[in-house]
Amino acid sequence: MSAQIQQVSRTTKNISTAVLITFLLALLAIMVYLGMQQRVLSRQQEEIKEDYSLINNITFGIFSVDEWGEKIGNVVNHQVGNFNMNNDQKEVLQKEIEAQLNGLINKTTREITKPQKSLGGKLKKLAFNTFVDTDELHAQVPSFARTIIQKINSPGSMKRLKGIATSKMDELEKQTFDRSSSATTKVTRYILQKYKVNNVAGFEKSIKSRIAAIQVQLKNYFYAMAGCALIALLLWIPLRKYRWLHPSLFVLSALIALVLIWVGVSTTIIEVDARIERLDFMLLGEKITFMNQVLFFQSKSILGIVETLMAQPKPDAVIVGVLILLFVVVLPVIRLVGRAIYVWGRDRYADNKVIRYIALELGKWDMADVMVVGIAMTYIGLNGILKSQLSGLNMDTDTLKTITANKSSLQPGYYVFVTYVVFVIILSWILKRIDRDNKKLETVKN
Repeated sequence: MSAQIQQVSRTTKNISTAVLITFLLALLAIMVYLGMQQRVLSRQQEEIKEDYSLINNITFGIFSVDEWGEKIGNVVNHQVGNFNMNNDQKEVLQKEIEAQLNGLINKTTREITKPQKSLGGKLKKLAFNTFVDTDELHAQVPSFARTIIQKINSPGSMKRLKGIATSKMDELEKQTFDRSSSATTKVTRYILQKYKVNNVAGFEKSIKSRIAAIQVQLKNYFYAMAGCALIALLLWIPLRKYRWLHPSLFVLSALIALVLIWVGVSTTIIEVDARIERLDFMLLGEKITFMNQVLFFQSKSILGIVETLMAQPKPDAVIVGVLILLFVVVLPVIRLVGRAIYVWGRDRYADNKVIRYIALELGKWDMADVMVVGIAMTYIGLNGILKSQLSGLNMDTDTLKTITANKSSLQPGYYVFVTYVVFVIILSWILKRIDRDNKKLETVKN
């Protein structure tokens, strides 16, 4: 009878262990899928935003002489094309023409009536005094001026004048350049072809909807991953008394933690985005506008930060990169593997000093939690600096108005990494409880 009870008990343990492993493997598979999707979407978002920052870079906008030349040329051409002389302008112009004509008459009169030495000069003076009445000429000046103004305002004359002004403006625009137009054209053409749109406005509209959709998906995937991790932790509550399930539950919990750290270090954790959202400059009563001029954009994952540091020529930057890789990525992974081995093969490795040290003592070298705080402090610091600097660029005058924007943010990868850190802290506490209970059991047996 006792043997039968033991057999039933062993069978029950095997079945319960198999059910638990199956459930946790399914949970792990879901997390792997969610993690892969999050990594793909994170890369897509990063690529889209980099393209956006490139096509809207301030170098190709506000800092481009070509852009300013084109916009100023459009304003001037529009002003010239729509120019029509009003009555006040005609009155002012008539006075100017009258003054010029009267001055010309006076100058001519003085030149001819001055003392002449030659016979021809004396004859001209005599003829002028005989046939020309200067007062009558001055009296006719207003009518001459009106005739000139009418000629100037005739459709044909205005068309010729506008053509001359426009051609001169175009000529000046061609002479003023900074050689960025070729690069701008190539970049714009490449990006428009890449996103299969016809113009920049279409590109803006397309990526806004795509980024919005990606951000929603990233949040949903993060919530799903966090939910799976929470389920794995909550299983410890009802199963804490079933000691034979602890090794399987702990090992698979460690695998879940590995998925979390894999996603956390390889997806974007922080995004720094500073831009001039709008610049309006008044010229000849018209606005010259620049929109979404990106001053600085950068987005990085933890592995991206490590890669950037290790690519620097300075040895100290390389050392920092190596240390981050070692203490934030490598050691936590080794620690998880060591803990899983320690719990799963306790009978075999309980007295192994290396495994025991990795499982129970290596935590003081694990800097993942420090990295979480460091990233948060970096974000807060950068946010404060950017807000302070960008606020100095905000202007609102009659001729110039600028609006800056700081769109920096922590990305879902950071929250996945935080989830990993919290998960591992709880797992560490569980391991200590398991180790303590095992020691008590061994003491009782002895």
